[in-house]
Amino acid sequence: MPALRTFLVEDSAVIRAELIATLEELGPVRVVGSAEDEGDAVRWLAAPANAAELVILDIFLKSGSGLGVLRALARQVPPRHLIVLSNYTTPELCRRCLDLGARRVFDKSNDIEALLSYCASLAAMPVPRSTE
Repeated sequence: MPALRTFLVEDSAVIRAELIATLEELGPVRVVGSAEDEGDAVRWLAAPANAAELVILDIFLKSGSGLGVLRALARQVPPRHLIVLSNYTTPELCRRCLDLGARRVFDKSNDIEALLSYCASLAAMPVPRSTE
């Protein structure tokens, strides 16, 4: 199963490093980039040379928010699998994320296994992907 090229938007350096290690060790994921704020995330994802099939983002960032990233990515082509991984998964926030284009919302404290399963199901989908 080919690894999903993944971009991670997370403001905590410690959590970002732990997530990258977990995702790459236990899931079909290769993290190709990361950002800690909305502006850097949007700039990286807008650059044609930067390819990521999956974007995992937190809501609260050093500056801006994951909601702003979702808004910016809603209009991008090609579309990406956008998922939210946050400690703040209230029903209202989850609904907002889904309305802005997130496919799923996962809780950082309780849903890492579910996130890994979701990544495995995405990687198993029969879609053409680069094997960079």
